[in-house]
Amino acid sequence: MTVRTRIAPSPTGDPHVGTAYIALFNLCFARQHGGQFILRIEDTDRVRSTAESEQMILDSLRWLGLEWDEGPDVGGPHGPYRQSERGDIYAQYAQQLLDAGHAFKCYRTAEELDELRESRKQAGLQLAFKPADLKLDEAEVARREQENWPYVVRMNVPSEGVCVVKDMLRGTIEVEWAQIDAQVLLKSDGMPTYHLANVVDDHLMGITHVLRGEEWINSAPKHQLLYNYFGWEMPELCHMPLLRNPDKSKLSKRKNPTSINYYRRMGFLPQAVTNYLGRMGWSMPDEREKFSLADMMAEFDIQRVSLGGPVFDLEKLTWLNGVYIREDLDDEALLNALREWAFNDAYVKQILPQVRPRVETLSQVMPLAGHFFSGLPALGESDFESVKLEKEELVKLLQFLVWRFETVPAWHKEALLEEVKALAAHFDLKMKAFLSPVFIAITGSTSSTSVMDAMAILGSDVTRARLRSAIDVLGGVSKKQLKRFEKEYRDL
Repeated sequence: MTVRTRIAPSPTGDPHVGTAYIALFNLCFARQHGGQFILRIEDTDRVRSTAESEQMILDSLRWLGLEWDEGPDVGGPHGPYRQSERGDIYAQYAQQLLDAGHAFKCYRTAEELDELRESRKQAGLQLAFKPADLKLDEAEVARREQENWPYVVRMNVPSEGVCVVKDMLRGTIEVEWAQIDAQVLLKSDGMPTYHLANVVDDHLMGITHVLRGEEWINSAPKHQLLYNYFGWEMPELCHMPLLRNPDKSKLSKRKNPTSINYYRRMGFLPQAVTNYLGRMGWSMPDEREKFSLADMMAEFDIQRVSLGGPVFDLEKLTWLNGVYIREDLDDEALLNALREWAFNDAYVKQILPQVRPRVETLSQVMPLAGHFFSGLPALGESDFESVKLEKEELVKLLQFLVWRFETVPAWHKEALLEEVKALAAHFDLKMKAFLSPVFIAITGSTSSTSVMDAMAILGSDVTRARLRSAIDVLGGVSKKQLKRFEKEYRDL
């Protein structure tokens, strides 16, 4: 048997360090066994998936040195490798489940589902929907079918008993069927959910081992049941521990920069980031902290993974990056790294139009454009004294902007301008007054290049990190404030 592993990211935003972490371990496991590593794009979310995000995934994983044997850009014998291009395949297998009685068409409306959910909650029942909860009588189904009501395809699941799932790290996992709902397999637009597409694709692509985050443990019974329904052999499962913040909470963009693009833009070396991700819950036999990707692949053993949630500590990564700079880069290599990082034609050409109209001597360029080549501005609360807003209102403005920017699907100036205009109207401020504190947070000064252009050039994660840093400088957001802010933000 040839070992085949895969990574299947969704192109719905900036490439996440968690994706790179799982990709790294899948790659190392495959190489340890002389196997193959596959990249598949799970782009069934038609609203949020973008070609731009897909390209960022490819670029960031390659930047980290993670190469795949098959994928949307390199091809292979099991394509296509984008789920959006495999719709007919999923429809065929969904119909197979319907014909065998393993799935059913559900005509329930969103309103009916909400009512069912609320009634079950009030009655103190399990919130997982079972087929018996969802099925309508035959006459009503016939009427809705005749009138072409939209429907989804759901899988049949047991109501009682325990599902036993085997895991490479955790041994036997038991999940009560009462907790498992009649999962939607095919959405009303004909696109599959993760659960159907994941099982069908893994089988057709010959995946033998699935290494994925532990958040998928509760989905394992559904997947195992689908394999049983289809009569297929299930890949071996390995649920990796989730990356954690230093406070042990799940790593999220609301607390830490999570985009690989952020670390690339901040001047971290790819080999240092890959090395650090390799230390997330795993260790070399000799316990050394600094090792190459080749070293990790040569010494890899999945049983050395610790189930304790690995802490993604930015200070530790920064320290390790410094070790690489000092030990691995001579002057020429350091110069090349600087050129590749920010002093390259593509990046500098974005900045020149911003500084050209504002300078009279070349020596004025760096003071004016320094924020394009730095990390977080060194700010103090006094830097915001010129802003004519009460402190809480100022903090709220910056926090709302962070939240709005988290939802921007395509990061470009026009999209950012729409978000800024909407918030300026909400705060009843003119654009200049609204952007005044944003200008300071992003550029670190009160006079520099256009802040809108700066945010577009700096990118999503660096922009949000600078806004969050400014919030911290201003004293942060208390729990009471956060509740008030969230309520007001929801009402926007």
